[in-house]
Amino acid sequence: MDHVGEIVKKLRKDRGYTLKDIGKQANLSIGFLSQFERGITTIAVEQLAKIADILGVSINYFFDGTAHREDVVTRSYDQTILRIMNQNIYKSLSVSPEKMEMMPKLVEMLPSESNERVTSAPHEGEEFVYVLEGILTLMMEGTEQQLYPGDSAHYSSNRPHNWGNYTNRMVKFIAVHTPSDL
Repeated sequence: MDHVGEIVKKLRKDRGYTLKDIGKQANLSIGFLSQFERGITTIAVEQLAKIADILGVSINYFFDGTAHREDVVTRSYDQTILRIMNQNIYKSLSVSPEKMEMMPKLVEMLPSESNERVTSAPHEGEEFVYVLEGILTLMMEGTEQQLYPGDSAHYSSNRPHNWGNYTNRMVKFIAVHTPSDL
């Protein structure tokens, strides 16, 4: 079993931090951190909590066994905003989308400000959408279909397509597509 210092070292390297980066942010010397990571010295709980905060994990990460497997769960409060574009907020539903072939997202689509219709376009891959809330309009090769909560669509992305919200309420849906656009 790894000791806490080894777990910190692995996570630090996985996150792209140097000893100097952590030392500066945690107000600890590089020498001390190096000794801690190698198991030569111990660390105060307050200092370990600060390191956990810098690395973006709970202090429990170092003790509950989660460090020994790759994190696969994205908590609702940890969904990162990938981008905001054309009245849409795209949130990642993956812990490490850059390592994966498919890209799951939560899309929050604000109501349209005008009656202007969006244009459809093809691209590589395939897509799956699942509506959680509101009415999503799916444009597919010149036709429009309304998708309601619980409805889904799965299609080849090389067909001209797009989504729209032509209501006065927000639409929330899950979109999964390949390849990942990260």
